[in-house]
Amino acid sequence: MGPESPAVESAELSEYVEGYLTEDDSLASARARGVAMGCAPIGPACGAALRFLAAAVRAKAVVEIGTGAGVSGLYLLRGMAPDGVLTSIDIEPELQAVAKRTFSEAGVAPGRTRLIMGRALDVLPRLTDGGYDLLFVDAAKPEYPGYHEQGVRLLRPGGVLAFDNVLWQGRVANPARRDAETVGLREVARAVREDDRLVPLLLPIGDGLLVAAKVG
Repeated sequence: MGPESPAVESAELSEYVEGYLTEDDSLASARARGVAMGCAPIGPACGAALRFLAAAVRAKAVVEIGTGAGVSGLYLLRGMAPDGVLTSIDIEPELQAVAKRTFSEAGVAPGRTRLIMGRALDVLPRLTDGGYDLLFVDAAKPEYPGYHEQGVRLLRPGGVLAFDNVLWQGRVANPARRDAETVGLREVARAVREDDRLVPLLLPIGDGLLVAAKVG
C-alpha cells in the first residue's frame, strides 16, 4: 500500500498537534459557549503556546486584545504567576459577560482579571509604557498594525507580542487577496519582521501564531 497523500498526512499531523494536550472541563465549556456565540476561540495548540509563553516570561501583567468567551484568557492565566493580572479588552459586552463566567467557573480569583470594554486602539494608549510582560492579539485584523506599535511601547524588555490568525487560512500567501483583513495581517507580519526592537518567530500552529520578543 502506497504512502498517504500530503493532504491526508497534513490533516493527521494537525489533529495530532491540536490533541497533544487535553483541555479540561472549564476550557471545553468556554469553547462551546464561544462557538455558540459565533466567536471562534483559539485552538488547543495555540492556547498551549500562550500558556507556555506566559510561563516562560514569568508574566505578572498581560494584555489581551479580544476577550471572546475567555478561552485564550484562561490559557494565559494558567501560565502566569499566581498573583498575575490579565487585562482583557473587547468591544462586545456580551462576550465579556461570558468570559467572566468562564473565569469564575475555573476558580480564577476576581482580582486577577481586569476586563475593559472598548475599542483597543482607544484603550491601549492609556496603559503604562513598559508595564507589561506579554500582549496577545486576537481581534480586528485590519487594526493589527496599530496593535504592533502599541504593543512594543507597552512591553518591558524581554516581553512578548503574540498575534493570532496571521496565516488567515493561507490567504496571506496569495498576493491576489487584497481585502482589508488579509492586507492588515500581511502588513503586521512585515512590520514585526523588520522591527529591530523585536526578535520574531512565525509558528504554523492553528491559523498561524506570530510571536516576537522585545529586545533592549
